[in-house]
Amino acid sequence: MSVVEQYARAHVLTDADLPDEDDGGAIPVVLRYDPDRDPRSVCVGLPARGRGPGTGFREWTFDRALLEQGLRAPAGSGEVRVWPCGRVQAVVEFHTPQGCSVVQFETKALIRFLRRTYTAVAQPVAH
Repeated sequence: MSVVEQYARAHVLTDADLPDEDDGGAIPVVLRYDPDRDPRSVCVGLPARGRGPGTGFREWTFDRALLEQGLRAPAGSGEVRVWPCGRVQAVVEFHTPQGCSVVQFETKALIRFLRRTYTAVAQPVAH
């Protein structure tokens, strides 16, 4: 099975450990699904604080079903929570010992990513 990786932009609503951006909080986000590693989980990568070389991403891995459920109604507890925000946006809340980062996504980007993850799983394996 192949890895699904999708890039998106999101807006930071609160900022525990994300970089400050000049364009109203828009940040690059990496959505990743690796069915060989864990077919039930997805990964969201947010840029780590700082802009120097090697800054990298802070990643959260959580249940794919949590992301899907959170697009319809509030879901989750612990480190990751997801809930719809109006008709076209969704909020993902990431908790760390340093604080909480609340990030707003366009729902259609998350839905497109989820569809791609289900397509990746459904593809037959070539022999």
